[in-house]
Amino acid sequence: MLSKLEWSYNRLIRSLWLRASLVGVLGGVVALVAIPVQSLIEEPLPFNVGSEAVGEILSILATSMLTVTIFSLSVMVSAYSAASSGVTPRATKLIKQDPTTQNTLATFLGSFLFSLVGIIALSTDLYTEVGRFILFVATLVVIFSIVVTLLRWIEHLSGLGRVGRTTGQVEDKVRAALVDRIRCPALGGRPMASPQFLPVDANVVCTQESGYVQHVDTSALSECGAAADREIGVLAIPGTLVHPSRPLAWYQGPEDEQLNSRIRDAFSIDVERSFDQDPRFGFSVLAEIASRALSPGVNDAGTAIDVINRMMRLLLVCSATGPETCEEAPVHTNLQVATVALADFFDDAFLPIARDGAGLVEVQVRLQKALLALAENDPQRFRVQARRCSAQALQYAEAALQLESDKARLRQLAQRLQTS
Repeated sequence: MLSKLEWSYNRLIRSLWLRASLVGVLGGVVALVAIPVQSLIEEPLPFNVGSEAVGEILSILATSMLTVTIFSLSVMVSAYSAASSGVTPRATKLIKQDPTTQNTLATFLGSFLFSLVGIIALSTDLYTEVGRFILFVATLVVIFSIVVTLLRWIEHLSGLGRVGRTTGQVEDKVRAALVDRIRCPALGGRPMASPQFLPVDANVVCTQESGYVQHVDTSALSECGAAADREIGVLAIPGTLVHPSRPLAWYQGPEDEQLNSRIRDAFSIDVERSFDQDPRFGFSVLAEIASRALSPGVNDAGTAIDVINRMMRLLLVCSATGPETCEEAPVHTNLQVATVALADFFDDAFLPIARDGAGLVEVQVRLQKALLALAENDPQRFRVQARRCSAQALQYAEAALQLESDKARLRQLAQRLQTS
């Protein structure tokens, strides 16, 4: 599992401002690099480049890039608004982290700063004839990169903020988090048998703030336990809502305030949940997309059916190795970690759709078929939870549907699952 430093670094490099700042600084450096390089070249040039010619090109480039950058920012804001209203506000962070969008804005900003610095340097006569030639070649390279970026940006705009693409992005993030959790269900420690029952001599460690746990540095916790010769139990895994009376962890032995502080530092807490170590959050976001599509103002059953299919695909990832068991030996033997129950995944994924789509037979049919498919693909793992969700979905449907024929159809599907 990632350490807190590595996790913070990954969050930082996904930030829009960082990539734009780095490329912007690079653009300014490229415009100035011709000044020291020009003294190293003494060969005659193939042709002369006048300062007026380069200056005019840079002026056109600076004006157009400023306009395009502002336009791209407005498009990105519109995509945020479309995703918030048409999908779910929780999915907008994925649009902010979209690499194509970030690269496009960074390229446009870097090209603008390159042009601006080049114009300033030309106006102060810092370039010789060789320097102007180098600047001219660099300008051609920048123009080529702009053209390529524009072509990619035009193609990317066709789906930016749309329901299908945003739902696909959420699915990809959930799959990545789910695969990580399958490989290390206890985050590298030993699965905790009974999180609700603490050892008799356990001291609990609580946070001093309120929010969601986004990351747990199990390596740091293991080092704390090894240094103090204590066994530590992690109660608040990523996605848990914590507050001053909700324990983060416990350890055995006498209370140690320094150990308490080090344990608190291993937990990253924020006001929002994160996709990285929290696959349940991803399932909840997908369920929100389906619930919004099923609202009377949208009335889009097709999106809800698509989400059900995505949920089924994601849960089938668990068919090889379940989220509650791990075949690999734990890395941190002095660490017990609470695990996610398979029932929680089913509750987060299917029950909101069963409730909000209770009156739509096509949604209920797809839901029953998806649960049946899960039970048939991996009966040992999925059958119990699939039957439970199927029975509850059937109760919602029977309370909302009008036609007896629709209810009979659903009862038949649910019966197939109960007897499979």
